[in-house]
Amino acid sequence: MVRFLFAVVWAALLLVFGSDLTIGVKVLLFLYPAFDVAAAVVDARSSRATRSATGLYANMAISTAAAIGLAVAGTSGTADVLRVWGTWAIVSGLVQLVVALLRRSMGGQWAMILSGGISVLAGASFLAGASKSDPTLGHLARYATLGGVFFLISAVRLSRRAGPAAAKQ
Repeated sequence: MVRFLFAVVWAALLLVFGSDLTIGVKVLLFLYPAFDVAAAVVDARSSRATRSATGLYANMAISTAAAIGLAVAGTSGTADVLRVWGTWAIVSGLVQLVVALLRRSMGGQWAMILSGGISVLAGASFLAGASKSDPTLGHLARYATLGGVFFLISAVRLSRRAGPAAAKQ
C-alpha cells in the first residue's frame, strides 16, 4: 500500500511540476529509485527467513545506480534523464520478472510478472522518446502510477494468501 501511495503522489507531483528540470523535479527523479531501494531493503529484511533475497539485492544495486545516474543526468537535460530511466526500467524489469517467476509458489505474482514485462517495454519507449526533438517526462508519471497499481494488486493478493496471521502483524 505504501509503494502504491508513494507512486501516485510522486506521479502527480511530476505531472504538475515536471515540464522543466528544476531542482524540485531533479529531487523527485532521484527520490523514486531511492524509495525503490528502501522498499527492497524492507522486503529483504522481512523475507530473510523464508526466501532468498538475491533478486532484491540486485534490485537495490540497480536502483542505487539509477538514483545516481538520474542525479547526474538531471544536469544534462530531459533526454539524458529518459535514457537513464529507460535503462533502469529495462534492467529492473528483467530482474523483477526473474524474481516473480521464482516466487510463483507464493501466489500473487502474476502482477509482478506482468509489471516486469511492461517495465521492459516502457524502458524501450523511454529510450526511443529520448531521441525525439522535444522529449518530455510525462510518460514517467504514467509509468510510476501503473507500477504502483501493480504493487497494490500484489500486496492485496499476498495479504489475502497470508490470511489471519498477516492481519495480526
